[in-house]
Amino acid sequence: MKAVIQRVKKTSLSVDGRLVSEIPFGLAVYLGVKVGDTDSMPAAMAKKIAALRIFEDGNGKMNLSVRDVGGEVMLISQFTLCGDCSHGNRPSFTAAERPERAEPLYRRTAEELSALGVPVKTGIFGADMKIEQYNDGPVTIIYEI
Repeated sequence: MKAVIQRVKKTSLSVDGRLVSEIPFGLAVYLGVKVGDTDSMPAAMAKKIAALRIFEDGNGKMNLSVRDVGGEVMLISQFTLCGDCSHGNRPSFTAAERPERAEPLYRRTAEELSALGVPVKTGIFGADMKIEQYNDGPVTIIYEI
């Protein structure tokens, strides 16, 4: 699994011009599921996202997690994170897991985050999603397990 984690002030997600979900502040997390990812990975990914200390404390140091600040997570499925563009100019997505295997791992990650006390909003798996986000910082972390 691979995640791009961005600290945000606001994020909203729409499909076909209809608002599906939004968060007032927290983390926008783009999640890619790779071929070979295991059933134990969603719990590990959720644990890292929930505990990642990338919010500023009273002294201006990144020392607080999304849980600490009462933020939310917008979890967005994104198979293109698994793209390989090392050969040629057209990315290969053969490392991306098939949807029937990837979707349960994506959903399980959302469930694990919720179980850790982090409010989670999601998009619609496989849909053509339009995302608006107001980055905070910007702060962007790439995490892969």
